[in-house]
Amino acid sequence: MSDADLEEIRKGRLAQLQQRQGNGGAGGGSSQEEDRKKQESEARNSILSQILTPEAADRLGRIRLVKESRATDVENRLITLARSGQLRSKVTEDQLKEILGAVAENEEKSGGGGGGRIVINRRKGVWDDDDDLLDL
Repeated sequence: MSDADLEEIRKGRLAQLQQRQGNGGAGGGSSQEEDRKKQESEARNSILSQILTPEAADRLGRIRLVKESRATDVENRLITLARSGQLRSKVTEDQLKEILGAVAENEEKSGGGGGGRIVINRRKGVWDDDDDLLDL
């Protein structure tokens, strides 16, 4: 993705925002919020379609079916890489796997996502039915 492509996307988004501000008083607040979310989603999808190979896009779709938050994290990282100019070509499925691994590793380090670990904290000094058995 070239700088010209990104600049074109930015100009389009700016034009949409300016047009919406011109229509500011018309319609309810929730409708504007829905429109904003829809346009944001379209912009994300546009960028992702430009930076992902079809196989990688398909894999990202399957990831979204299993864990939407992880797919969103991967998308955010990909968009950041694209905007910073660090992507020289379309992201392949193998590259997507690497990014997915990095996101998963980062999530484990930060403690997010739970990781399947269950921690039970028992309070001491609280009356429990088992305490009756000891006083016999």
